[in-house]
Amino acid sequence: MTTSLNAATDSSASKGSGNGSAAADRETASQTTGIERLYEGKGAIDFIGRSKLWYILAVALVVISAAAMLLRGFNLGIDFEGGTKMSMPAGDLVAEQVEETFVDATGVTPELTQIVGAGDSRTLEINSEHLSQEQIDSAREAIYNEYEPVDASGEPSPDAIGDSTVSESWGSTITNRMLLSMVLFLVAAAVYVAIRLQRNMAIAAMVALLFDGIVIMGIYSLFGLEVTPAMIIGLLTVLTFSLYDTVIVFDKVKENTEGVLDSRRSTFAEETNLAVNETLMRSISTSVISALPIIALMIVAVWLLGVGTLQDLALIQLIGVVEGVISSLLLASTLLVTLTNAQSKYKEHNKKVAEFRAGKDKGALIDGAPASADASLDDPEAGESASSKRTVASPRTSSRLDAEAHATEPARQSAATWRPNQN
Repeated sequence: MTTSLNAATDSSASKGSGNGSAAADRETASQTTGIERLYEGKGAIDFIGRSKLWYILAVALVVISAAAMLLRGFNLGIDFEGGTKMSMPAGDLVAEQVEETFVDATGVTPELTQIVGAGDSRTLEINSEHLSQEQIDSAREAIYNEYEPVDASGEPSPDAIGDSTVSESWGSTITNRMLLSMVLFLVAAAVYVAIRLQRNMAIAAMVALLFDGIVIMGIYSLFGLEVTPAMIIGLLTVLTFSLYDTVIVFDKVKENTEGVLDSRRSTFAEETNLAVNETLMRSISTSVISALPIIALMIVAVWLLGVGTLQDLALIQLIGVVEGVISSLLLASTLLVTLTNAQSKYKEHNKKVAEFRAGKDKGALIDGAPASADASLDDPEAGESASSKRTVASPRTSSRLDAEAHATEPARQSAATWRPNQN
């Protein structure tokens, strides 16, 4: 009796220490900060569960972007529409006054008059429709006589006023080549994702890519930002970045959902949501690292030096990097789950998972083992209790008994003890 009491005491003490250890682990996990959980891929943010919200926002952005492009159009740069640009050191010039002088000299109202850059590199630019050489010479003379801009040597000179003209035919050629480059890029991207990804993943990736392009172009149309060749180059760059980020997320989804139909522990949507959480900080970190040199480019090259081409390139990249990550994490993964759950085998699997969690179909196999065995993996104490109650062994046939007897016979003979007068 004493021995039984001691054994019971030791068992209860062991069980108490186990419970205490589990409680301590839970307390430590709860004290982990949110940012640490994100870095560890344990943020448990329900991205997929908010799919309706992401779809509503995506549709709203597409509608707004499409309306802006149809109603407002685009502010095409001189390289696409053709025209004339005149530029000079800004100095103490006032843009409105110089514009009035330009209009009086040419009879043409410029489309844009602005000062770009900072400090000694400030430049005044006048963009207008295509001007004849006579109009250009007249505008240069009038501006020089009125304001006397200085050249690089610091001396007043008419040569300080530069001009560049692009014909309408050349602008049309550039526009056609821009459209051709966009089409070729989309075709190449479609071929790549079709080879690289599964069918549903490829469809979701291409839809997200088209969404990126529409929204970015809609932003340029809505706010009247100038569309230039540098902007198109930047657009293709950020679309490539967005596609790359989508592929990274989908690679993790593919890893997590491998064999998901063979188990009833989780659904495809849950494993996809886990993959998004696991790649969240990587995507954010990549975007931040990409944005830092872009911001530096905008500050140094644009604000200080006033280089318009770099401004167009930096602005589109900054917009695209932020928007591309959002679409990869929220839209692409959500659309993938929607397409996958539309298949009958995944519908059936989701139903089985729900039934198992509700306590039904307990005798079904899970990962090749009885449901009770799977439950013991989730609850160690339940596993210990189940194992102490029942032990299942394979049946022993007569042939198997004979084999075991022959196998143990040599061991018995070797274990025999020699005694005197024993033959």
